[in-house]
Parts: sequence; C-alpha cells; structure tokens
Amino acid sequence: MSVETVRETARRPPRYDVLFEPVRIGPVTARNRFFQVPHCNGMGYRDVSAHAEMRKVKAEGGWAVICTEQAEIHYSSDITPFIEARIWDDKDVPALALVADKVHEHGALAGIELAYNGMNGPNFYSRTAPMGPAHLPVATFTTDPVQARRMDLDDIADLRRWHRAAVRRSIEAGYDLVYVYAGHALGGIHHFLSRRYNDRTDAYGGSAENRMRLLREILEDTLEEAAGRVAVACRITVDELLGDEGITRGDIEEVIGALGDLPDLWDFVLGAWEDDSVTARFGEEAEQERYVRGLKALTSKPVVGVGRFTSADTMVRMVRSGVLDLIGAARPSIADPYLPRKIEEGRFDDIRECIGCNICVAGDFTMSPIRCTQNPTMGEEWRRGWHPERIRPRASEAKVLVVGGGPAGLEAAQALGHRGYEVILAEASHALGGRAAAEARLPGLASYVRVADYREAQIERLRTVERAQSEVSADEILGYDFDHVAVATGARWRADGVGRHHTAPIPLDPALPVLTPDDLMAGRLPEGERVVVFDDDHYYMGGVLAELLARAGRRVALVTPAHAVSNWTLATMEQHRIQRRLLELEVEIVASRAVAATVADGVLTRCVFTDRERHLPADAAVLVTARLPEDALYRELLERRAEWDDANLRTVQAVGDCWSPGTIAAAVWEGRRYAEELEEPTDRGDTVPFRREVTGIDRSS
Repeated sequence: MSVETVRETARRPPRYDVLFEPVRIGPVTARNRFFQVPHCNGMGYRDVSAHAEMRKVKAEGGWAVICTEQAEIHYSSDITPFIEARIWDDKDVPALALVADKVHEHGALAGIELAYNGMNGPNFYSRTAPMGPAHLPVATFTTDPVQARRMDLDDIADLRRWHRAAVRRSIEAGYDLVYVYAGHALGGIHHFLSRRYNDRTDAYGGSAENRMRLLREILEDTLEEAAGRVAVACRITVDELLGDEGITRGDIEEVIGALGDLPDLWDFVLGAWEDDSVTARFGEEAEQERYVRGLKALTSKPVVGVGRFTSADTMVRMVRSGVLDLIGAARPSIADPYLPRKIEEGRFDDIRECIGCNICVAGDFTMSPIRCTQNPTMGEEWRRGWHPERIRPRASEAKVLVVGGGPAGLEAAQALGHRGYEVILAEASHALGGRAAAEARLPGLASYVRVADYREAQIERLRTVERAQSEVSADEILGYDFDHVAVATGARWRADGVGRHHTAPIPLDPALPVLTPDDLMAGRLPEGERVVVFDDDHYYMGGVLAELLARAGRRVALVTPAHAVSNWTLATMEQHRIQRRLLELEVEIVASRAVAATVADGVLTRCVFTDRERHLPADAAVLVTARLPEDALYRELLERRAEWDDANLRTVQAVGDCWSPGTIAAAVWEGRRYAEELEEPTDRGDTVPFRREVTGIDRSS
C-alpha cells in the first residue's frame, strides 16, 4: 500500500481531537496544540535560506507555532563560536523575515526567541566585555578564559532599551510571537533570577522579588512595545536542580504568582540545557512532568512544556490532566516534521519517533547544519532539496538490489521504494536492523531499535520492495538482471587496537582474551572477573560497554587517551551523566592513558603526555577503537567490472558503514543520498553537490 493510499484511508480516533483544538495566545491563535519550541540548528545567521526552509517544512507538517533558535539581541551577548540567529541591528531583519515568511506560507505562527546571553556570551567576535549580575567567569560550555563584569544601573537601562529595539525589529520582520528568554542558564535574565549567579545587594538582588525585577521590567517593556500586535512569551527555568544554590520550585511559584498574567504564554524549561534535553539513555518520555505539574494553576495564560513527546496518548494526558496547554517539542519535531499531520490523519505507523540520541544537538556544538538519525532530510531541505515526506519519482524502470538490512540498507530500500523503483532487499540474517538492532540491546539504547522498526514498517507496505533472506554472492548478483547494486554490508570493530591513538596494530599476547564490541553485542562476555575496556572511539560505545560489563558483575577499568570517558558526548550533552553512572557502578576510570600492549595477566598502559608505562591487571580486554568496512562483496564486484555489461549491471556502490564507518545517523543519511541520487549525473566531486550561501561583499564603506 502506498503512503498516499494510507493517507486516504486512515482515521484518527476521537480521543486525539483535543490536540487539534485552537489555543488563544494573546492577540494570536494557534491552530492546534503542537508548538515547536525554540531550538538551535547550527545554521543561524550563516545559512539563512537553509534555516528558513527547515522551519517551513515543519509548518507544512502541521506545527501551529514554529520558533527560531535564540536570537542574540545585541553584539555584547555574542556566543561565538556557536552559530545562532542575530538581531543586532536592522541589517539582520531581512534574514529573520525570510524565516517568518516561510513559516507563514503554511499557516503557522512564527515565534522568535530574543536572547541577551549575558554571562553565557564570551563575546569572542565582538570582543566586548560580557555583562551579568556579578563579577564572575562566563558560564559557557567550554570554560572560556573570560570574565563578565557586574552590570550597573546604566547597563540595565541599556539592556532594556536594546531588548525593546529587538522587539520592534521582530515585529518588522513579521513575527507573531516574541520571547523574553529567562531559561537554560543561557539567558541573562536567568542569571539575575538565580542565586548561583546573582549576589547583588541592590534592588536587583537578594529576595525573589528583587531577583525577578529585571524579568518584570523586560516583560513590561516588551508588552508595551508589542502593543497587542504580537504575542509575548516567557521561557523560564522552573528548577535549576541545584537546591537552594539556584532557582528552586518555590522561587518559580513566587515568580509566576507575581508575574503570571503578564506574558501571553509561559514556556517552562528544566535546569540548564543539558537537563532540558536529556538523551533517552538517561531520561524517559515526559520525565519533566513532575517538575512542571501544578504551575499551570498559577496563571490564567496558556503554558507549553517539553518532554521528548513521541506518544500521542502521552500528549493527550498532558492536556487532559491540566499539565500543559500546548505540546512543546524540539527533538520530536526534528525527527518528524510531519508529526502533527500524521497524528491528525491517524497515520501513527508513519511517525518517525525521536530516539533521543541528541545527534541534532551536536550540530550546534560542531557549528554545522543540524542532522538527525531518524530524519536524514533534516538540514538538507534547501541545500539538497530533500523532503521528509516526498521524494521524486524514479528516473527509469531500473531494478535495484540492496545488500544489507542495516540502517543504510533499510533507508536506501524504503526511499527507493517510495520513488517507485523495483527493489530487492537482501539480508543474510532473519532480523533486520543491523547495528541499530544490535546496539538497541545495550544499556539505555533501547530506543535505537526505532531506526529499524520505522523503516521495516515502511518497506512492508511498499509493493515495490521485496525482502530476500539470503547472503548473496558476486556470482549470484552477476547472474541476475539488476541494473544497480547498493552494497550496505556494514562494518566490524577492529581487534588490533588501531584507532585514533594507534594507527598501527599494538602487540597482543595470545594468552589474554581480547574482545570487540561486536563480541559483546553478540552476547559473548569475557569469562574472567577483571576486564579492561580501551576506549579510543570516544563516543557512547566504550561507556555503554563498561556499564554492561559492570552490571554483569565484572570489575571494570575503562582506559581512554582522552581526559574523560566518552569524550565526544560533550556534543550530545551527556558526558557528565555517562561518567557519573560509571563511577556509581565503581568502574575505574583511567584517563589520559592508552593501552600500548596486552600481556598474559593484563595490559600495559602508556601516559599520553609522558609515555610512562604502567601495568594494569586484567583477565580480558575489550578494544573499542576503530572499524573496518565489510566490503569484500563490493570489492569483488568492482574487480569483475568486465562482466557487468553481460549482466546488464550499470552501477555498484558501497553505502553507509560499508563505504565509510560512522554514526548510525551518517549511515541513514548515506542510504538516503544513494536513493536520492540514483541515476543522476555524477562528476566525481568536481562541483559542490549542494546549494550554499556565499557571503556578499559590502562596498558601501
């Protein structure tokens, strides 16, 4: 059955009707309860058209309100190297207007999150001294050697004027809703609210009434400037999770009790950003409910909150039980921009559920366009013209063989099937999913199976795709009548220690058992009690396997050349949680050292700074280093290119990890790219294959 047929026949159960009721927000009305809260995207002021098109697709997908990421209101709140929106002066208005215009094309309301970053802005671009409530080092993710100066009353008056100017520019740009940002420990107003940062003894410090003074003044300024033309929202931290050292629930009850009816909407967030966007490994859907419940009763205005909502039933419960008026989402709106429409049309099996991996967040931390494991079109809507729900028809009646049912193969097969190609998906094992299914069996990664489940469900409903459970050989492929072959046979973890630190194999004593992540994911655990995990991968795998072994009763030491475990997960905002969990499980963390060799009774580790060696006792070692493509079939087919004409075979391409091992998100993206570009002209990389915005030269001065 085609997707279009499903859209014609599916019906949503009446219990979900409440999600499609309009909600009044001051002078504007949201057409339903689906609210894409502000979220970063790694594009901001640099990739304006790409940013605008990404938001447009969400409006097309049924979101009633679609907001920008934080927009810096002034050059003295510059968060370089991060690339967010800017509304410093009138020159920024056209770029922001493009976003609003694209959102309006599909009937959604456009919101802008005005942010004075204060102590979160090191001002590396503007080179202006940051300002905050106190003389303190800036509160950034990268412990920058910059200190903020204490704002005096003139500075506060300046800030209020700058914020008013940003409101005027937002209205000029066509926004329907303007934010006052006091959340996530990122907004300067948050710093005034928090005891952690505010040690003032004047009218802006001390009591909750004084600490909320700046928030009150900026809300009043914004409402006066808006003059009923746009709605005013306040995004605020409801609990800083620091006890009496920070913002507490009691503080926020006092704030909302005093200011509850000032803004037209309250947007509740939890703690710092890393508390508000917890990965699925450490937080369940709707886990923020306990922090937000009851706050709605303190205001007559609608409230929105998040919780990585992926279940329509959970959404209904949030509304029916009076926790939220609007269902806020960032990550679920990235995984499936069409989430509201699919619920509205009863197409629940078509929903790409967010797996909570936070690879989207990594786009912001790497200053690169946003990406998503579940939605490979995210960030490519303008650049490559990809769309999450539409793909152009096939270019011919060619037949395609996809070998391998992992993330890349599944994505390629289902996308090709939607294009109308006749596809055979050959997978040797009984189950589909490859590494996504295997990793889903590890601690905390159960949501990863959704990568396989969604694509398998799509394939089952496509008449153009047929699954074959078989391990195909080059002889068989050349004996059949396929026009194109995609080899997506994955990769295997190395067992020789080669990775980032060692680019050549390390000495391995055969007396010490050495295992790889593939062994552990297949259920083969080391027999001995003491296990060394050598993590030279630095993403989640080393930490997950250390947790697996510790929970299985092994005494685990995790050795890493980095200064902390799973170091790259700083970009997914979970490194601190991974390290804490391992310490709680009594895993010994041996940082800044590499395994140099194995010996009969353990491993030799070497300091990455001094090269001094140390013996670490062990009964087995697990090497989490690099991977090698399983590309033997691909290479054999290339070597037999002379036989292709007789077999009517036109192209053979390795896809995903078989081409270049990477993240699951990268494998899914490669599968999509193969499907999008099949039978398109290729120039071997001689021209840029995507659109980009090139900076123009201003010769006016």
